[in-house]
Amino acid sequence: MALVYRTMMQLAGILLCFLGWVLSCLTTYLPQWKNYNLELNELEIWTVGLWQACVVQEEGGMQCKEFDSFLALPPELKMSRILMFVSTGLGLFGLLLSGFGLDCLKVGEQQQNIKKRLLLLGGILFWISGITAIIPVSWVAHMIVQEFWDESIPEIVPRWDLGEALFVGWFAGFCLIFGGSLMNCMVCSDDAPSSSLRYTMAEQQDTCQHSERGNRPKSLRV
Repeated sequence: MALVYRTMMQLAGILLCFLGWVLSCLTTYLPQWKNYNLELNELEIWTVGLWQACVVQEEGGMQCKEFDSFLALPPELKMSRILMFVSTGLGLFGLLLSGFGLDCLKVGEQQQNIKKRLLLLGGILFWISGITAIIPVSWVAHMIVQEFWDESIPEIVPRWDLGEALFVGWFAGFCLIFGGSLMNCMVCSDDAPSSSLRYTMAEQQDTCQHSERGNRPKSLRV
């Protein structure tokens, strides 16, 4: 029963990490990092992401324009691009390593120590991936809140607001961290995986058979 629980927790952890990785990729390319709504023209909503700025109109749909230069971006958007790339890359690498380390995977069943190390390394990569996804969205959110409550700006001047992509990025980061924690907790547990138990029992049976053959009387041997 403990072995089934261990396997289920590993699968739950890697599914959470896969969900977090997909959401981090989605956060990277969504243009809704910052929203800008003019009270004088409520039919238009401006949004800014890491790659483009868009204007949403009720009648004309969405029109977007790519940023011309990376160097012209604000510092928080520059670092957000880099950190989100690091997050998605580490998450993908963690998925590959953890996939080969799962107990339910029959590849490398006799090398349980290597599989445990792969799971542990994958969990650590998921932690780093989750942290590097939370940092940029939190930084951009902090800048938006700071500008929103800036008393030096007149109240009649419109301000940027938090976009939907920031909430997706937070959820992605927490999924990666929680999923990696589940996998590392299963690695640190003392229960031996079922595959190693099967091989141990098989070796014991072979040893018993050899000893029985060796203890037979010479007259009964073929």
